[in-house]
Order: sequence, then structure tokens, then C-alpha cells
Amino acid sequence: MSKEMVTGVQPALFLWARTSVGLGIDDVAQTLKRKPEEIAAWERGDAAPTYAQLEKLAYEIYKRPLAVFFLPEPPQEEMPQREFRTLPDTDMHSLARDTYLHIRKAHAYQLALKDIFNDRNPSLQTIWEQVELTRGQVIQEQAKNIRDILKIGMEQQASWKDSETAFKAWRRAIEECGIFVFKASFKQKDISGFCLTDEQFPLIYLNNSTTKTRQTFSLLHELAHLLIRVNGLSKFEFDYVERLAKPEKELEIFCNALAAEILIPEEDFRQQTASTPPYLEKASEEFFAAIASRYGVSREAVLRRFLDQKRVGQKFYEEKAKFWAQQKKQSKGQGNYYLTQGTYISDRFAKEVVSRHYRQQISLEQAADFLGIKPKSYAGFEERILQGAST
Repeated sequence: MSKEMVTGVQPALFLWARTSVGLGIDDVAQTLKRKPEEIAAWERGDAAPTYAQLEKLAYEIYKRPLAVFFLPEPPQEEMPQREFRTLPDTDMHSLARDTYLHIRKAHAYQLALKDIFNDRNPSLQTIWEQVELTRGQVIQEQAKNIRDILKIGMEQQASWKDSETAFKAWRRAIEECGIFVFKASFKQKDISGFCLTDEQFPLIYLNNSTTKTRQTFSLLHELAHLLIRVNGLSKFEFDYVERLAKPEKELEIFCNALAAEILIPEEDFRQQTASTPPYLEKASEEFFAAIASRYGVSREAVLRRFLDQKRVGQKFYEEKAKFWAQQKKQSKGQGNYYLTQGTYISDRFAKEVVSRHYRQQISLEQAADFLGIKPKSYAGFEERILQGAST
């Protein structure tokens, strides 16, 4: 059976499956150890793979159920190139397969949210019902309004002991206002995250392969996208902004500025630094670290504020930012599987799934499927959630 040629698969399904994960014919051929001409022939309908080859295509390469290849035509899915407009075209067309899969997984989470919450957001008053950002209004006023809705004041922010505590607090506040936050470790390291709009279940999906301060900034950057009602896909380094068309460039500059203002309110920052020297290129590392600690942000974010105030030069900013970036090292520990999985999945979503399974409203298999884990792993995951260990 495994060497029989598959019959009944429309050639368009092969083309759709490949392009939907951003792979070229050569990529597929190399993985399957076949000639590119053979893959192209499948997509033209001039030849067909064996069942064994189709299974490998479905499960290992395209990450699709085998049954999808026997549909009469490709299912309707929004391609990232049409879905997002916050990256230059060249960047969109060079997305890694892993990034395509994360976007697909985020869409699946949205469907799961609609199912588990019966098509209605659990928040009594969502943040997007209270805020609609406009680039014509004063950023400081809009940022203050968002902070007020999130109920995060400067005294509370200054009391957070470290950047992890800060990230948890911002994430929790945003989820309480109706936006669900998921995370994953991206193989494409330059992607900071993305967001998907929806009338009831907008979500933010962050790259966990970086520091908590960078995740916090990305969280608020994507929040800005959602409050402007656009799907956003962003990178860590902001040089891509210069390659965008004017409308998208202005949008990204605005979202960056708003995220910075929410995290580091200008008025408070001026008060905190009023007694420091006007020019700060000779300031110590401890000086920048102390200010960064107050806001739970990176030293680079603080330095950017000083650059905006013209208290450091552009060259100094770039050199210092590069130096600090090289200092950052990710933890190599394996960690606890259940704690890590709890970190990745929206806390509010995970608690609702566990609660519904506990009340016997959904089966073990359904609960595990919603959470993206195997049924045998559910007990350990449930224990972590009930202990409040997800972050």
C-alpha cells in the first residue's frame, strides 16, 4: 500500500499546502529526498506521490491532517502576505516555515476561544470598546488612557521587583481587558510577535525566545495594533520600518511611540531624571540600569528616551544598544514542561479549559486538544494551572 500512487488528490491542494507554509519546491524536494521536477509534477497533476510520501508531506512538512488533501479544493485561508501589512513585502515573502505555522496555530487558538467561551468574550467591558486610537491625538493622553483602563499606576509599576514580574502584570492586565496572550519560541529569531484582530477574541502571540523586557515592549506594541484594528506582524529591530510604504511606516512609528509612552510615561521620566546632567554619554551602567528597573524595561528603552530628548547622540545610542544586545544570554535550562506550557498558553484560556473539564463539560481529549497537549500530559498541566503557576 505504501508504494501505491495516491489517487483523488487535486493538484491545487499540493500547491496550496506548500505555499501556505512559505516553502519553495526545492525545500520540499530536499526534505523528501526527491527531485524538484517531481514535486512540480505533483502540483501540475502530471504525477502523484505514494501514500508514504503523502503522509510525510502532510504530517512532517506541511503540518496538515491527511484528510485535507482529499478535499475538492483548497480551504479558504488568509495568507500572511495579505493578512499583515506591517512588514515590507520582501520580509513577508521571506518568512520562515515555522512562522507560518505559528500564525496558523494562532488562528486555531481563536477558533478554540470561540468554542470554549461560546462566542462571547468573558470580559464585561473590553479595552477595544473603550479605546480607539488615532494618530492625530496626543500620544501621552492616549497612553495615559490605556494605563488607566489597565489599572496600572506608576507607584505599582515602580514596585515590581524585576522584569519578569513586570511582564506578568502587563499580560494579566491586558487579558483581564479581553485580549488573550499566547507565546511560543520562534525559530525565526527576528520576529517579535504578531496580533490577530477579532470582534470578540483578539489575541497577541509573542516570541518567547528573548528577554522579558523585549516581550513586554512587543506586548504593548501589538496592543497598539489591535486598538487601531489592524493585524500586526513585527520584528525586534526597527530598521524594517524605514522600508515600509508611508502609511504603514507612520503606523509602526506610532505603535512604537505609544508602547514606549505606556511603559515610560514622559512626565514621570522627566521628573525622575530632572537632576541628572544634561548630557549623559559618560553616565555609568548602574545609572541606566536603575532607571530601567523603575519601569521594568530594558536599558535600551531608557537610552532611547534620552536620545529623543537629545541628551545622547545617535552614534552613542546605536553603539550602546548593540553592546547591551551582545550581553544578553538566554537561559539554557530545560525547565519544567508543564510550567513552560502554562507560560505559552493564555492564562485565562487555560483556566477556562481546566474549569470546564473539571465540571465535566468537556472531555479529557477535548481539553488536551484545546491546550495543544497530549491527553497523558493533562494531569500535570492541570495541577500547574490550579496552583496558579502559569506566567
